[in-house]
Amino acid sequence: MNDFDLIIIGSGPGGYVGAIRASQLGMKVGVIEKAETGGICLNWGCIPTKALLKSAQVLDYIRHAADYGINAGEPSPDFSAVIARSRGVADAMSKGVQYLFKKHNIQIISGFGRLKGKDSVEVDTPEGEKQIFTARHIIIATGARSRELPNLKQDGKRIIGYREAMSLTELPASMAVVGSGAIGSEFAGFYRSMGTEVTLVEFMPRVLPLEDEEVSRTLERAFRKMKMKTMTGSSVEKVDISGKKCLVTIKTPKGEELAEVDIVLSAVGINANIEGIGLEECGVKTDRGKITVDKYYRTSVEGIYAIGDVVPGPALAHVASAEAIVCVEKIAGLDPEPVDYGNIPGCTYTTPEVASCGMTEEAAQAAGIETKTGKFMFMASGKASAAGAREGFVKLVFDASDYKLIGGHMIGMNVTEMISSIVVARKLGATAHDLLHSIHPHPTMSEGIMEAAADALGEAIHG
Repeated sequence: MNDFDLIIIGSGPGGYVGAIRASQLGMKVGVIEKAETGGICLNWGCIPTKALLKSAQVLDYIRHAADYGINAGEPSPDFSAVIARSRGVADAMSKGVQYLFKKHNIQIISGFGRLKGKDSVEVDTPEGEKQIFTARHIIIATGARSRELPNLKQDGKRIIGYREAMSLTELPASMAVVGSGAIGSEFAGFYRSMGTEVTLVEFMPRVLPLEDEEVSRTLERAFRKMKMKTMTGSSVEKVDISGKKCLVTIKTPKGEELAEVDIVLSAVGINANIEGIGLEECGVKTDRGKITVDKYYRTSVEGIYAIGDVVPGPALAHVASAEAIVCVEKIAGLDPEPVDYGNIPGCTYTTPEVASCGMTEEAAQAAGIETKTGKFMFMASGKASAAGAREGFVKLVFDASDYKLIGGHMIGMNVTEMISSIVVARKLGATAHDLLHSIHPHPTMSEGIMEAAADALGEAIHG
């Protein structure tokens, strides 16, 4: 019973997807998980945060009901119920993964797993025992955790990470959010919508610093419209938690400022979970806190593989899932196409939403590519106007030499549902002409893609 074709350490979006695909390909699979089935993304990341953000969106709709001709009164959030709903959504999804494991005859092994050789894993079980499991192939999919800065040590109560931010028992009156990447921006928006006074601190010159600059500036304006204090080009130097409030010292371009808040949320990135899992003992090479792999996720040790947040590349759930399938199919003797890291969509579920794929204008020009850009503002969209969400735009970046699509950047309502068409278009080598002459339904937000392509060609009708 302890012998497998494949053992996967970790059941997140990399681990469980890889396990199911391996089972489909005829392998006997065991998955080792020390916590909840489905990993961080499903239980403490992607899914429950979207449930929280949906509650914030509904609250915002009710607050603006009069704009739609509806009298609804002044709403107030039941914070504990909002948190409970989020946890319920996560629990249901976790049970769904357990069902899929059962359906595909995948064995869940509870406990902490570490490599004992290239074909064996030792598991510390919840009962305090040690068990050895063997397999011809082992995939490390242990994910990542909230990164801690030396001057921002998390105590789980006053200075917290994303996990605690999803399960607070009371709504804080004030909060400082450190870091304005996807995690920081989403939580900043959620807590501000709930009524918390939020100060968002970002070291880089703008929020969402990896996104298109115009997109970032538009989101920053939206945050300020929410009466959120945004401090870019700034850093938290220290936090004094000796008093009733957290006293945060913030270094800004104009000098030091002090902020008194109830909670400090550290959202400054993640660290891969590679400690204590036997990498050094087995000779698995690492570099800068990540496991070194080839394009099929083979490590330096034959029979051991790694995927997801523990390897270089975007730390995104859909990337881990794609890597898992490539890895498993290669193990099974198939010839999978390696992941194209130049065509990965990124989504941030703020209000308005942000979505992007491919190169920005700045990145393309830095690479020596002459570009042609087209843009469509949602204020000219009938669907956006009808929905009361005219903020934002679609920006498409093309190679000026052949008008091939090389990047797409969006901010607005539901753009996270639109970005997939850009991924497919880039995958197929689509040009601005292809997009313009692919009829889009009216009225939709997605018409903005066709209109942006028309703008790049000098043929815009509605812009």
